[in-house]
Amino acid sequence: MKIDEARKRLIEAWGILGSSWGINRTMAQVHALLLIAAEPLSADVVMDELNISRGNANMNIRALIDWGLAYKHHKAGERREYFTAEKDMWKVATSIIRERQKREIAPILEILKEVKDIDVCENEKDRLAFIEAAERLNHVANQANAFVEFMLKTEKSWITQNLFRLFKEYLPKEDKNS
Repeated sequence: MKIDEARKRLIEAWGILGSSWGINRTMAQVHALLLIAAEPLSADVVMDELNISRGNANMNIRALIDWGLAYKHHKAGERREYFTAEKDMWKVATSIIRERQKREIAPILEILKEVKDIDVCENEKDRLAFIEAAERLNHVANQANAFVEFMLKTEKSWITQNLFRLFKEYLPKEDKNS
């Protein structure tokens, strides 16, 4: 496979993967392009490579910077801005997890805190069902938040080692008689 085809396929695949991680497809494609580039790229190069508008390129580059997935890079004697991606995939993963925690888990925890105390209503059965459901949601959301906090504070080597141990424990055992 030639490098151009390989780059195109990786960028497309990263776009699809990014969508499942809560990042829009174009943002993930811009990230992939920056990630595989040997040198920092300008917004013009991003536009040309991905066939997107200047506004789309700039908006997605800024979003990547906000998420901690890309950085500005200045070249001496150049007025143009250049950008590079975070190359440490552990940092990429933790940045995405942190951002999703902020955008998804924190808001639901805040809403659950607000709706916790409801007034008496006409139908006590409805009120009790609501309170019970909200408490279950709160429990799950707090567990998810605690797990995310644990992941973000734990060293990569410990997680990797124990994750492999967990997979080994639960993967199907090979049949020695076959």
